[in-house]
Amino acid sequence: MPPAQLSQALAARKNVATGLLLALFGSIAFSGKAIIVKLAYRYGVDAVTLIMYRMLFALPIFAVMAWWASRGKPPLTRNDWLGVLGLGFTGYYLASFLDFAGLAYISASLERLILYLNPTLVVMLGWALYGRGIRWGQAVGMLISYCGVLLVFGHEANLQGTNAALGTLLVFLSAVSYAIYLVYSGELVKRLGSLRLVGLATTVACLCCLLQFVVLRPMSAAVVAPEVIWLSILNATLCTAVPVLMVMMAIERIGAGMTAQTGMVGPLSTILMGVWILGEPFTVWVAAGTALVITGIFVFTQLARRPAA
Repeated sequence: MPPAQLSQALAARKNVATGLLLALFGSIAFSGKAIIVKLAYRYGVDAVTLIMYRMLFALPIFAVMAWWASRGKPPLTRNDWLGVLGLGFTGYYLASFLDFAGLAYISASLERLILYLNPTLVVMLGWALYGRGIRWGQAVGMLISYCGVLLVFGHEANLQGTNAALGTLLVFLSAVSYAIYLVYSGELVKRLGSLRLVGLATTVACLCCLLQFVVLRPMSAAVVAPEVIWLSILNATLCTAVPVLMVMMAIERIGAGMTAQTGMVGPLSTILMGVWILGEPFTVWVAAGTALVITGIFVFTQLARRPAA
């Protein structure tokens, strides 16, 4: 092989390796959010206060992201702003708050498995809203993954009773809310770009969380343990802003498909961190449920990429 071609091949291989590492660490960092939230709950803070602090520390990062991505671009139209406000409310504010609230009742492992069902919810919303078909193979993958979640849920319900049902419902609604964001964000992504839309929508979500705290809680509720502050800073940076950038950089290098496949490490990393850091039990039910969810989503995504016959 000529030196020039060899150099290009090595550069391409290095680019792929970098993309895989970015996708891997981005997925693990995202998964750490549930662990941090569970740790913070040990200090007596509630979901409204905890998400306020997370978004307070994340706000400057996302505001800068929005400004950076908007440089030299045309201003947003009225419809663009309405779209950003709607998507910021559903995709980041509501989804995040429901997720935080649900984590008060269920394990981090079950939470991550529920959120991992997101691709199936997007397809079902496409079927319900636009009449898009669902292939039989996709339906099989969905059935396998939902059986996995039900298996882990049944185990937790035996231990925690109705609290497990409430927590599962809240996290599932969080996944639905984010799926709505994904379904409706397509056109805005094309017009604004992914980085600009994410920056603007998350800024809206941050402001909603701050407003929610002001309306629902007295200012004295902001006095929390120092550990909650540090955990919120870690959540806002390492588990929120940093993985967003990592995943976007990974998609640029290896594409959305391979990035999504690498993201399958997410549920596993959450379970391992839950056992190691939180002391959550790792039972045969959790192992079997996780295997079913990952298998189901793998089957689902593989068949979703195949061209229709």
